[in-house]
Amino acid sequence: MNAASLDKSARLQRVAELLADGRWYSTLDIVVGAGVCAVNSCVAELRANGIPVACRRVGRERFEYRRLDVADAAVEAA
Repeated sequence: MNAASLDKSARLQRVAELLADGRWYSTLDIVVGAGVCAVNSCVAELRANGIPVACRRVGRERFEYRRLDVADAAVEAA
């Protein structure tokens, strides 16, 4: 995958800004809040740009995402 550069992508900047508070956001929250469509692709691109993002499944069909700080990322990787 060719990830867009965070400093050149307004789309990724909007998603990163939304996730910056560390709260959990559903896919729909991100679609509406950041004005993007392919949330999973945006998350993958943020990760490729070095921004740690966690994903969790809530129920059968709902996913939520949040940005991790450095300490959270180390704990999650263990």
